[in-house]
Amino acid sequence: MFPSVDGRLTIFAVLPVSLVVITALRRFIENKQNKPSLPPGPVPLPLLGNVLSLNAKEPWLTYTEWRAAYGDVVFVRLLGQEVVVINSQRVAEALLDKRSRIYSDRPTIATVEPFGWSVAFVFAPYGDEWRLCRRLFHQTFRPDSALKFRPMQMRRAREMIVNLIDDSQHYHTHFATFSSSVAMSVVYDYQPSARDDPLIQIVEKAVEIGLKVVTPERAILLKLFPFLLRLPDWCWGSSIKRDAQISTNRMTEMMETSFRYTQQHMAENSVLGKCSMVTENLQRMEEQDQASRSLFEGTLKKAASTAIIGSYETTTSVLMIFALAMVLYPDVQRRAQAEIDSVTGRDRLPAFEDRASLPYVESVLRETLRWHPVAPLGVPHATSSDDIYNGFFIPKGATVIYNIWGISRDEKRYPEASSFIPERFLDVNGVLTDDDPAGYVFGLGRRGCPGRYAADASLWSAIVTMLATVDFSSARDDQGNVIDFTPQFLTGITRYLVFLCHCIRY
Repeated sequence: MFPSVDGRLTIFAVLPVSLVVITALRRFIENKQNKPSLPPGPVPLPLLGNVLSLNAKEPWLTYTEWRAAYGDVVFVRLLGQEVVVINSQRVAEALLDKRSRIYSDRPTIATVEPFGWSVAFVFAPYGDEWRLCRRLFHQTFRPDSALKFRPMQMRRAREMIVNLIDDSQHYHTHFATFSSSVAMSVVYDYQPSARDDPLIQIVEKAVEIGLKVVTPERAILLKLFPFLLRLPDWCWGSSIKRDAQISTNRMTEMMETSFRYTQQHMAENSVLGKCSMVTENLQRMEEQDQASRSLFEGTLKKAASTAIIGSYETTTSVLMIFALAMVLYPDVQRRAQAEIDSVTGRDRLPAFEDRASLPYVESVLRETLRWHPVAPLGVPHATSSDDIYNGFFIPKGATVIYNIWGISRDEKRYPEASSFIPERFLDVNGVLTDDDPAGYVFGLGRRGCPGRYAADASLWSAIVTMLATVDFSSARDDQGNVIDFTPQFLTGITRYLVFLCHCIRY
């Protein structure tokens, strides 16, 4: 019997479909076999990935442990997000610097927008708005422009010393005032009072909540359950909504209050004696049409807010780490003080002109940056296209984390890495080596910190002035016994010291 007409038609229809399916399946298998594998990493659980294996409060510790097992490039899954962790400066430079076209985007962090942190362009995706913000930032903070801030930075450092001597118990406040005052002067032409300045207090309150939650690891909860932002206030779990609203209000207040100050200052002074990032750009903006002015003003506000947030938190935290090191390592403090005395004598305070003659002080600054990096993972990058590195496939849209902590604690590079040893940056002749942690702690590639040179000058001026004028030592009880203490850190996008038991002597 021959097949019926309908049967023959069915066969003719099925054959080409089958051929297409078989061809597609063969190509899929071939591609699978030829496609490079993902970087090595821990075995993920279904749906959850590796999230349960991660130390959510201090993820850099987990990533550093995984480096020992999997190498300099580790692949991790956090729920549905693909994450590539870089544990080597060499690899970071190869990808973030040399392939910056691919690695300059940012991942979406679920907490950034709800908590009001979109005012900081550091979280902005790689695009036109980010480029404009970066250009405004670069005009003010590029290396040659940053030089003109030095007299002001040194003056502010000496004001900080007066505050420390008068009130040594509130050292964190004095460090924060110093850090913020430099940025407020440069960005808004605002001269804060030496203590309890209202605008600086606004900055402190603004960053308090957001710093803890604007990281991929901390944002997982909101990514999983976005409805938490819509819960009624009386409902369990609504605290995240309240915190988000408080944080947003504070960030907006910080941005708008400082900006309005500059606008009023310009209106009241037809001849400006000083210029700042905002005043210079507001003057340029007057030549634009209304639509362009509105867009430009929003971008300028973001660039200015980013400068204030970055200066306040990172510089303050580094100075706290420096104070901790001086308490725990008094021999380092004495050696640095002796070097300063040999250069300046006792008739004057050190100045920037002395910096090249103070290599040990420079090594103390380097070791402070390395010993407890205040941004252990920096701000995560994201890939804008697929890439192949060292035979491994790195997919488009992956979050790329640069493990600064792991690099700074590499025992092969830094023996006894948990100890504070400035001499590691000096050769046998006392000359500084080429190893400078500033090369990796300030970030790499197009997303590297654009305020690095001003920040470096602020840190050096503060550290050298403190070494020349005060002593840090352990606090003692009424019987003269040293009071034992354990340094306490809060973590988020930065890692900052919140308790330090010490005394300061003039």
